[in-house]
Amino acid sequence: MGIHIAPATAADFHQVLTDHPRYWGERDLRSLHLLALVQEFGPTCLVARAEDGIRGYVFGFVTPDGTGYAHLIATRDDARGTGLGRRLHAAFAKAAVRQGARRLKAITSVENTGSIAFHRALGFDVEIVDDYNGPGRAMAVFHRDVSPMARTSCSAPVV
Repeated sequence: MGIHIAPATAADFHQVLTDHPRYWGERDLRSLHLLALVQEFGPTCLVARAEDGIRGYVFGFVTPDGTGYAHLIATRDDARGTGLGRRLHAAFAKAAVRQGARRLKAITSVENTGSIAFHRALGFDVEIVDDYNGPGRAMAVFHRDVSPMARTSCSAPVV
């Protein structure tokens, strides 16, 4: 069957939380997972399904100023290194453009070197912003414009 990327459902969200350690290891990021994102911003909350379950997901939304914000992106432990993260991010970018995005944004901790390398490899600029997440809590903030070519070629549905 392969992997099929499609909008997430509430059931998918609950499955992701059930399998949380498979995506995040020892880091407990369940508090960052908000069902309201899936319910309110369905077109930009995507899962990568395979016969054996959800291999990865991206939950995000488009802001009123045209920024496609990827809030969470993760791949299951057995899907890492397969290019699935890139596929999910590309699908998110297409979905965000269909919702009016002109630029993409993501945020991670400055200690998350894997995420920083991933976003740089996708062509994002990174800026370390002091106090971004409160006093003494610097964050790596990623920005990337969506090319005019991508905006005109994003009419295909996410499947």
